[in-house]
Amino acid sequence: MKDYASLTDEQLALLYVGGNNAAFDELLERNQKKLYSYILFVVHDPEVANDVFQETFVKVITKLQEGKYIDSGKFSFWLTRIAHNIIMDNYRQLKNAHIIEPTEDNDLNKLRSDDLMDINRENEYVNTQIMHDVRHMMDSLPAPQREVVYMRFYQELSFKEIAEITGVSINTSLGRMRYALINMRRMAKQHHIQLSMEL
Repeated sequence: MKDYASLTDEQLALLYVGGNNAAFDELLERNQKKLYSYILFVVHDPEVANDVFQETFVKVITKLQEGKYIDSGKFSFWLTRIAHNIIMDNYRQLKNAHIIEPTEDNDLNKLRSDDLMDINRENEYVNTQIMHDVRHMMDSLPAPQREVVYMRFYQELSFKEIAEITGVSINTSLGRMRYALINMRRMAKQHHIQLSMEL
């Protein structure tokens, strides 16, 4: 059995295109946990997450077999982009009237990511509770906003990378972050959650 540990995802994808099914098994093994975590965080339902995960890999297989994958050194971005498109297709009809959504022409160039969180590091217990409350509020956000928050803070992607993966402009990504924070502030106020950090 061939050792694939030294090969990149891109090399494995190209081996699979060339007929090596074991290379795809390795590719799936490497990427399934991270991809499923991303999908589950966005869709918020294990059953839906499983469906999206399966559909993502069906599309990946189809696109690879059709020769629609070009080695750009960003296989994981390509994979996430496919999953994102499937999720957004599923959510396109679902709009929450009570949540503020950004307009297409949002200009948020002055929003700085280092202004988004100012954590009080002196009190670890309080911060743990705050992060629990923030995570709970994030769970209530609509999928596009929850997705950008997840990518920015959990995957530590830049807004440029987020825009590339989700197929929107950087300003739209920034807008989604801004509205996510507005919505989280509103939820904190409604539920009388006192946060010692500035969202």
